[in-house]
Amino acid sequence: MKNLWNDAEAERLVEAYAKKGVGRELALRVYTTRLLGGDPRLVLHGGGNTSVKEVMTDLVGDEWDVLCVKGSGWDMGVIEPQGLPAVKLKPLLKARKLEKLSDEDMVALQRANLIDPNGPNPSVETLLHAFLPHKFVDHTHSTAILSLIDQADSQPICEKVFGKTFGFVPYIKPGFDLAKAAAEVFEQDTSVIGLILDKHGIFTFGDTAQEAYDRMIDAVTRAEEYVAKEGKPAGAPAAMPASLAKASDIAPMLRGAVAVSKGEGRFDRMISDFRTSPAILDFLRGPRLEALAKTGVSTPDLSIRIKTGPMVLPAPDAADLKGYEAAVRERVAAFAHLYEDYFTSNDARDDVKRTMLDPMPRLTLVPGLGMFGHGRTLKDAKIASDVGEMWIEAVKGAEAIGTFQPLAHSDLFELEYWSLEQAKLAANKPKPLTGQVVLVTGGAGAIGAATAKLFADYGAHAVVVDLDAERAAEAAKKAGNQSIGVGCDITNPVALRAAFDRAVEVYGGLDILVSNAGAAWEGVIGDLDDALLRKSFELNFFAHQNAAKNAVRIFKQQGTGGVLLFNTSKQAINPGAKFGAYGLPKAATLFLSRQYALEYGPIGVRSNAVNADRIRSGILTADMIASRSKARGLSEKDYMSGNLLGQEVTAQDVAQAFLHHALAERTTADVTTVDGGNIAATLR
Repeated sequence: MKNLWNDAEAERLVEAYAKKGVGRELALRVYTTRLLGGDPRLVLHGGGNTSVKEVMTDLVGDEWDVLCVKGSGWDMGVIEPQGLPAVKLKPLLKARKLEKLSDEDMVALQRANLIDPNGPNPSVETLLHAFLPHKFVDHTHSTAILSLIDQADSQPICEKVFGKTFGFVPYIKPGFDLAKAAAEVFEQDTSVIGLILDKHGIFTFGDTAQEAYDRMIDAVTRAEEYVAKEGKPAGAPAAMPASLAKASDIAPMLRGAVAVSKGEGRFDRMISDFRTSPAILDFLRGPRLEALAKTGVSTPDLSIRIKTGPMVLPAPDAADLKGYEAAVRERVAAFAHLYEDYFTSNDARDDVKRTMLDPMPRLTLVPGLGMFGHGRTLKDAKIASDVGEMWIEAVKGAEAIGTFQPLAHSDLFELEYWSLEQAKLAANKPKPLTGQVVLVTGGAGAIGAATAKLFADYGAHAVVVDLDAERAAEAAKKAGNQSIGVGCDITNPVALRAAFDRAVEVYGGLDILVSNAGAAWEGVIGDLDDALLRKSFELNFFAHQNAAKNAVRIFKQQGTGGVLLFNTSKQAINPGAKFGAYGLPKAATLFLSRQYALEYGPIGVRSNAVNADRIRSGILTADMIASRSKARGLSEKDYMSGNLLGQEVTAQDVAQAFLHHALAERTTADVTTVDGGNIAATLR
């Protein structure tokens, strides 16, 4: 592992923080914390922690010896000084004399002694940092170190690699008991430069930030070299089907299978992130893949991300996708059943009241293709994939020098259902559309962009489709929530299929279609050129039909229902003069929405329409507003507010109607009018 310390960079950071009142040692603590946190082979997504012991002044001017330690929720790779909250050291050291200290009381003790009462909760391993006398302490979950300690004979292996330079601490759940045990191991030989925590990770310490960091990198490098030198060849690879299916072929069926059923056609859906590489594919062809997946996670922290370990599917045969879909659902059901047994048996060991988390896998391994991370958001799904890559690296190393034997599932349970983690999960409330994917056509226009933004605000990931790729990307950026833009001519069936495939590629599937794109051409119906009318039907009818066909194709693979929403305009009901080229295909689209409701309701697909009128947009441009208002002998203001409410209707109002239909779980074949009130356009 390369040592990334750079004197010039370190000094630049020290100087920059000095201008903000941050001392040299805390600045260097930030610097090396970022170096460690920037390498996923050392630290992943909130894992690991670092500290420095300092003297600081509180709000009333009193000086205290403090421990600045990584705060809960901070990412080491991008940490700032405020991510290392200062805790008064004396009360922490006094706690060592206690016989017992519950996790809740430990958190209370740490918070009660913060110099800044508004700071984040100090790390759960704060006491371990405090009980060690060194000025700088570093802790990582290095994959190379895990390869050594996820073994039955982990201690002899570590002694062979490190000699007497590291103390060895048997596994204990993080918290008060581990802090005391680690301190006792250090005190047995104060010459050690660090501690190996069995089945967990590594601590190094030093008098300077650089010394602690150098010791970490050196130790990890020695572990890597040992694995490389002593590693044995992998076994013969498993056979693959003659023709492998593509990831996009199986992603929707897998995403549907891992959705959590809430009964009566309701589901908590997840996003899927597909990941592959030569290293991943090589590992997935191993003969012991399923056994390794069932054995567990490489470090107990990962149980919070991927439960007891990955789920393994068979390699997908392109010639039998129907049979593969059945196999996927069978494997998911088996995984869920094993997880339920794991919870029930371990929960029965005490009288603590716990609520079982959903039993679905968070990481799926597919030989021949790669792996899927699953999560309620794309961020969570990507984290699961990141964890999967590091799990593979640690397991591959462990198998090379011995046999992968991580922490037992019974010990994992204590961490996965730890009261502190349960509290974090309880505070993380999903939004109404969390876990769902919406595709919006005409997504860069006024109505489309407002709809994408509103759906993203409610938790959905949006696929913003528009003829103008740059405007689609911009609208997706404004929508937020890791939404994406796709340039597409929706009248081209091949291009339209590719847009839906992009949704599958990025998120694993689709749940809601807002078929919104359209354009209007004026002309007396009897004088219209056939080519113009056909052009209008291509965009204002057939593009809606083809979009709906693509959505239903994915909905059927997922098996979790879905929502079709059509923008049909008031022209479908109340035609305007010289607007036949627009109104005729829109009327057909209105009945198209009802046909989908009729024919796909039995598989849980809801189909509804929104009839909007006089919305400033790409269709109702400034020029058209001027033309239509003049044709009716009205001012532009009176034309735009010419409704029963006397108020102009906006794109946001239309977006609200689409959102209503997305959330109305028992409404289908409906038409919602958004026009401020127009009796002539009322459905009869």
